[in-house]
Amino acid sequence: MRVLHFYKTYYPDSVGGIEQVIRQLCVGTTRLGVTNTVLSLSRQKDLAPIAFDGHTVVRAPLNFEIASNACSWQALGALARMAEQADVVHYHFPWPFMDLAHFVARVNKPTVVSYHSDIVRQKRWLRLYQPLKFRFLDSVDAIVAASPNYLASSGVLARYRDKTRVITYGLDKATYPNVDPCRLAHWRAKVGPKFFLFVGVLRYYKGLHILLEAAKGLDYPIVIVGTGPEEAALKEQAARLGLKHVLFTGALDEPDKAALLTLCHALAFPSHLRSEAFGISLLEGAMYGKPMISCEIGTGTTYINRAGETGLVVPPSDPAALREAMQQLWNDPELARRMGVRAEQRYHELFTSELMAAGYADLYKELVARRATATAGESVKLAGVPPAR
Repeated sequence: MRVLHFYKTYYPDSVGGIEQVIRQLCVGTTRLGVTNTVLSLSRQKDLAPIAFDGHTVVRAPLNFEIASNACSWQALGALARMAEQADVVHYHFPWPFMDLAHFVARVNKPTVVSYHSDIVRQKRWLRLYQPLKFRFLDSVDAIVAASPNYLASSGVLARYRDKTRVITYGLDKATYPNVDPCRLAHWRAKVGPKFFLFVGVLRYYKGLHILLEAAKGLDYPIVIVGTGPEEAALKEQAARLGLKHVLFTGALDEPDKAALLTLCHALAFPSHLRSEAFGISLLEGAMYGKPMISCEIGTGTTYINRAGETGLVVPPSDPAALREAMQQLWNDPELARRMGVRAEQRYHELFTSELMAAGYADLYKELVARRATATAGESVKLAGVPPAR
């Protein structure tokens, strides 16, 4: 089984939630006999194919962007050529250029879309893009949502219930580095023995401005790991509020991130808009046995974090409610411990890489078999032979 994944960014150029999902999916399905290739775009000059974690990464030059929509003329030809060699083409949505590329490249293989998120912010562009989006989703063979919450709350997916199924994201802790004691000691000395942690790209929908507002008046250490377009504004806000206990680490390597996940008291994940469709770093917190604070936004965040069970769930854009939740977990370490234990149990029950890989491998086989049956039926029809009964 040969599967071609197509998404705008991937390792080593970009490390984000969707990239981590694709990586875990490739690693997991490779163990089940799938040969995976990822086609993505890059600004780098050396674009030779890369072997990464048992699969191949092929990059086309990123020519230009319109409203964060990465475009590449070379990717059109690459998609056409590589799709010919694949048994299944696996698209990762949203990316409007991908929809166009699907038709320009005349992809005629079984197709699946991982529907990672609705498009929330670009309202003006969305009106122009809407016809192409629906034509693309009409044309693919299967759509996958990452949580029942998102399937139930997405107006777009409501149009495609007949061909949409839920396969949750999964992580394999074995792909995360073991942390040496010296690194743990370094971070313990730097941030203290007890702190809240956020990990992710600093984007508009992450709600970090709400977290900083909630931190006003508290003296709890908060560690914010990552970089992104909101970084300068967030640092300015923290300075304006006089938040001396908030540490912006910038981008960290995987061992440092694993060390902070090991040490932290709890995950603070204040994403307040539906652009946060799941929350991979929230899932990482569950995998490390940490209690979580998240917002109810009708997406996968509250599929990972069950209110009162694995953590606390607060209304979005509500600094007072977020502050109260932080105080509750800080002041009740036994409650935090119990929630962390249940979070890790839920990870093992629902969110492992093995479960995700098995779900997708079965879907790939189903789509290939369905296409083979349809092709055989067409051949019989063209030959004028009555179909077998």
